[in-house]
Amino acid sequence: MTARIVDVVVVGAGFAGLAMAGALRRAGRDDILVLERAGDVGGTWRDNTYPGVACDVPAHLYSLAAHPNPDWSRTFASGSEIQGYLRDVAAREGLGDRLRLRTPLLGARWDADDSVWRIDTGAEPVVARSLVLACGRLTEPHVPAISGLESFDGPLFHSARWDHDVDLTGKRVAVVGTGASAVQLVPELARRAAHVTLFQRTPAWIVPRGGGAIAPAERERLAAHPGELARLRADLYAEGEQRFASRSGDAVASAAARDAALRHLHAQVADPALRRALTPDYAFGCKRVLLSDAFYPAVASDAVSLEPTALTTVEGSTLTAASGARHRADVLVLATGFAAAEQPYADLVHGESDTLAAHWSRGMTSFGSTVVAGFPNLFVLNGPNASLGHNSAVLMAEEQAAYVVRTLAERDRRPSRVLRVRPEAEAAYTEEIAAAAASTPWLTGGCRNWYVDARSGRLTLLWPGTVQAFRERLTGADGAEFEPAHTPVRGCEVGGER
Repeated sequence: MTARIVDVVVVGAGFAGLAMAGALRRAGRDDILVLERAGDVGGTWRDNTYPGVACDVPAHLYSLAAHPNPDWSRTFASGSEIQGYLRDVAAREGLGDRLRLRTPLLGARWDADDSVWRIDTGAEPVVARSLVLACGRLTEPHVPAISGLESFDGPLFHSARWDHDVDLTGKRVAVVGTGASAVQLVPELARRAAHVTLFQRTPAWIVPRGGGAIAPAERERLAAHPGELARLRADLYAEGEQRFASRSGDAVASAAARDAALRHLHAQVADPALRRALTPDYAFGCKRVLLSDAFYPAVASDAVSLEPTALTTVEGSTLTAASGARHRADVLVLATGFAAAEQPYADLVHGESDTLAAHWSRGMTSFGSTVVAGFPNLFVLNGPNASLGHNSAVLMAEEQAAYVVRTLAERDRRPSRVLRVRPEAEAAYTEEIAAAAASTPWLTGGCRNWYVDARSGRLTLLWPGTVQAFRERLTGADGAEFEPAHTPVRGCEVGGER
């Protein structure tokens, strides 16, 4: 089939993909295509529909700078409200037929002869001069290796694939995991189920959430005064940046945050034995710090039983913990997170000599958390070292999108229109990350976290700095990360078009 060359193809229509599409269009780049495997935009907020799902970043900051929203109904927006916001963003961006839903990435291969990416979607061929992977890191549920799991004789599903056809009324529900999803989910289940058994492998540091509904009058005021909305966003951004110190191991800030978390625990859990079971034995910030005012009261209530060890064996409806305790359940929910360190698309993308999966076999690497050696004209958003533990990850995606726009301008100045990352630049950036992370709780705090790739022991998901530092790092990139320009031997011809 004859294929038209598209200048930029973006894969994924969550926050990062929509941020990228908007940045490209505002830069006058309309020759784009956004591929989305699902039937709607929204990414993780489309996929995660479990009871209580919400964001733990204030909504006015967890939104795109180009699309401020004065009408958030709560300080911390629900998943459905965020999903609605992203639908509105897609409509306001006027993507039209530039957005192709139900169009999965089945494979992408760099064609060195024609200097293009050839993309397989299972339908018509797609060819791109540049490819942006905005596929997200919270997409593929992690299912732990539990002996006999397949033998469970009731409904069993992951929190990210919630089965709304299952009526939990009067049921004994077991939840595996005490991470961010479980902390939101358990209080909701405690109100619906006959009883909840919570399997906790490792307790989390939990701090007060606060917030609540935003009064209509306040929403009207923010809508009428955009400057006030901008100032609110700036204040929330500054508060987030200040949290970096406590998350990254600053002694004074970490101690203060730890004390606040312990006060929160003591205020909400009266039983000393239960408090001990819920108290982490690792450094504050080593794992993701959670926000909740409802989790501890739920766990302390008669509606929930805490099993303070991991689920190890399943035999029908009997669940056995590492402690040897046996529990019965009618429904089993896995709130066990995602395969975040090993990006699910990596096997599908083949560069000049290998796949991304092979290139990242010892953990993800990049330059600027965005471009990868051996993969010309490829950009990755929300991939290596682009996550945050202290502020809104949307800010990082926006900085990456701005870098992509600037870099595409550099690409267009080259006769070959090809950008190849120097392996030395990628190696230096990887060492830079390693040096910045070496003394942080993420590597030294005594916990196992999803920020670190177990294959290499490197911090591969988190950016070990502030958003401002990331912005300065990317804006300071001068193109020296790429091999020098050269004149191509032949032109770029695909399907008869040049």
